[in-house]
Amino acid sequence: MSQFSFRHDFVRFSLEQGVLRFGEFRVKSGRLSPYFFNAGLFNSGFTVGRLAGFYAQALVDSGVSFDMLFGPAYKGIPLATATAVALANHAQMKGRDIPFAFNRKEAKDHGEGGTLVGAPLQGRVVIIDDVITAGTSVRESVDLIRSAGAEPAAVLIALDRMERAGPDDALSAHSAVQEVSERYGLPVISIASLSDIMQLLEQDTSFSQHREAVAAYRAKYGVV
Repeated sequence: MSQFSFRHDFVRFSLEQGVLRFGEFRVKSGRLSPYFFNAGLFNSGFTVGRLAGFYAQALVDSGVSFDMLFGPAYKGIPLATATAVALANHAQMKGRDIPFAFNRKEAKDHGEGGTLVGAPLQGRVVIIDDVITAGTSVRESVDLIRSAGAEPAAVLIALDRMERAGPDDALSAHSAVQEVSERYGLPVISIASLSDIMQLLEQDTSFSQHREAVAAYRAKYGVV
């Protein structure tokens, strides 16, 4: 399967599940966006299983060397768990069993204690999340991984919105994804991006009514 076909399939799947929608949506930044992506709506065994397959394929295709996965609380917890399962069943992994870990929001003061759950953080660790907005969970994850003596290897997300932050009269030079990559020196791997959504809008006439609005939004806020 080609990279485009794989990314195109993910956009289609997101639309089918109502995770990706077109219209008018007031997003966290306060902007009125012509599309909305809510990975929390991948909320059944089938949909999370298929999502994990896309994550696993994106990671394998990236060529990044890694030893384990880390899922920041809370959204990253099921993503790391399911993707570890998908990797264990991926033909290109040749039977490698990838460990995973995640953190708690609050430290546990009994039992094993601490904030970390799962396999010990060691080697090259991929941080897995749904999207990157402010980059807060990445910063916290990088600190946790490094304090454990391990090395952050990459950040793996579902969708790169390719969008600059800040008010309209003072937009940032880079997107949140670009800023995270530059700040921590880490590759950010996405299953798909706004470019893939635009390609669908340009090629599928059933979505043509949304093409102009998304293109205008990208022209105003997007990065290349």
